[in-house]
Amino acid sequence: MNPISERNILEIKGVSKSFPGVKALESVDIAIREGEIHALVGENGAGKSTLIKILSGAYRKDRGEIIFDGAPVDIRNPNHAQQIGISTIYQEFNLANHLTVTENILLGQLPHNGPIVDWTTAKKKAREILDTLGVNMNMDALVGTMPVAEKQLVEIAKALAHKSRVLIMDEPSAVLGEKDMEKLYQVIRSLKARGITIIYISHRLIEIFDIADRVTVLKDGGLVGTKAISEVTMPGLVKMMIGRDLKDVYPKWNRTFGDVLLEVKNINRPGVLQDISFKVRAGEIIGIAGMRGSGRTELVRAIFGADPHNGTISLSGKDLRIHSPGEAISHRIALATEDRKAEGLFLQSSMKNNITISGLKNISWSIFINTKKELSKVLNLIKTLVIKTSGPDFPVANMSGGNQQKVILARWLNIGAKVLILDEPTRGIDVGSKYEIYQIMAKLTEQGVGLIMVSSELPEILGMSDRILVMHDGKLVKELTRSEASEEVIMSYAA
Repeated sequence: MNPISERNILEIKGVSKSFPGVKALESVDIAIREGEIHALVGENGAGKSTLIKILSGAYRKDRGEIIFDGAPVDIRNPNHAQQIGISTIYQEFNLANHLTVTENILLGQLPHNGPIVDWTTAKKKAREILDTLGVNMNMDALVGTMPVAEKQLVEIAKALAHKSRVLIMDEPSAVLGEKDMEKLYQVIRSLKARGITIIYISHRLIEIFDIADRVTVLKDGGLVGTKAISEVTMPGLVKMMIGRDLKDVYPKWNRTFGDVLLEVKNINRPGVLQDISFKVRAGEIIGIAGMRGSGRTELVRAIFGADPHNGTISLSGKDLRIHSPGEAISHRIALATEDRKAEGLFLQSSMKNNITISGLKNISWSIFINTKKELSKVLNLIKTLVIKTSGPDFPVANMSGGNQQKVILARWLNIGAKVLILDEPTRGIDVGSKYEIYQIMAKLTEQGVGLIMVSSELPEILGMSDRILVMHDGKLVKELTRSEASEEVIMSYAA
C-alpha cells in the first residue's frame, strides 16, 4: 500500500456557513493529504454535513477559501465538484434504479457510435472500473434489484468513472452487515493504494480506528483538532467530540427482573423463520445478534404483527392474536424500526404529531383532540427525554438522528409500552446521543418495561443485554447469559 503523501490535495481555510439563526460552520481549517483516509467525526449538529455539502457543491460557503490540488476553487454546484475531481457518496444513494449497472456507472458518459450507444465498449469500460475494485457484477442487472452493498459499490465505480481524486463517503457502513463491511474496507484500501483520497464520515468510532490514517473532530460548527489515528485513543476521541469524559458508556447493571412479561413460542414463517421461542421478563433487555440476513429484523416484525407468521405470542401469561401493528400497539407492544426515516417517522409532520399519532384515543373525545392535553403530554416527554427542539411544532425532518430516535421513543412512552422492541436503536447516531439512548433504556427497565434489542454492533449487544439470542439462517441457534457472552463467542454461533 502506498505511503501517505505529505502533499495536501484539499485545504479548507477559514470556511464559515450560516443559516437563519444558526452558525453551522465557523472558521474551519482542515488540510487533507493526497492518498490518505481522513475521518471526519463529531456529534449531530457539529457541522460535518454542512462541510461535505460545501465540498460537494450542494451549498455555497459564506466565507473562507477552498484550495484543491494547489489552486483556489469556488465550487459552484455538484457537477462542478465532480468535474474538478470531488465526488460524494451519501447514505441515500444517487442511483437510477431503473437503469443497469453499466448505465449507472457511465451515466452521462456512455460511448456512442454516431447517435447509437456503443454497448460493447460501455460494458467493457464499466467492467474495467469494477475490476480495479476487485468486484464482479452482472453489467446488465437493474440497480433497483440489487442489495444495498452492491449499490454502494456501483456508486464508488461511478465516482471512479469521473476520475475522482477525492471521494467523500457519508456514513458508508450505516446500511451494511459485517461481511459487507470487510469488502468495503478492502475497496477503500485499494483506492488509497491508487492515491485516491477518502474523506470518511461515521458515527461508529471503531471503524475510524480500523480504517483511517488521520481524524478531524468538529464540534458546534468549529474545529476541535486533527490527529493521526495512532496518536488518539477511543476515550480521547470521545472527549474531543463531546467535550467531556464518557467513562461509563453503558449503564451499570445492578437490578432484579420481574415475572415473564412476553413469551414467544414456535414462531415460524416459511423460508424466513424456523421455530423460534424465547421469554422476556419485566425489566430485562434481550439482545438479538446475528449476521445481516439471519432473520433478526424479520423476527421482531413478526412479533409486532408487521409480517404474517405462525406461532403464539403471550403477554403476562395471556395468549394474544396479533395480525397487525395496530393490534400489537393495542396490547402495548411497540417497535422502533431499523429504518426510522422510511418506516418510523412522518418526516413532513411536526414532532408533536409524530409523538401522539399512536395514542390519539388517550387525548381525544369522540372525533375531537384535546389539544391542551396533547401539548401537555408532548412537553413533558420533550423534557423527560431531553429532546433538542425549538418547540412541539418543529418538523421532524429537520432534527438530528439522535433526536429523531428520541421522538420515536417518546411515541411509545406516550402509549405506556410494556414491551419495547428496538431494531438498531443507535444506527447513525453520534456517541453523545447513544449514551442518552442507553440511559433511557435503563430507566425503562427500572419501570418494568421489557426490551428486545436488535443490533449489529457487538459492543452494544454486550454492553446493554441481560441475555443474548444469536440467530443464523432464520433459526435461534444459541442463547447466552451476560457472563457467557463475548464477541468471539457470539460470532462463532452467528457465522
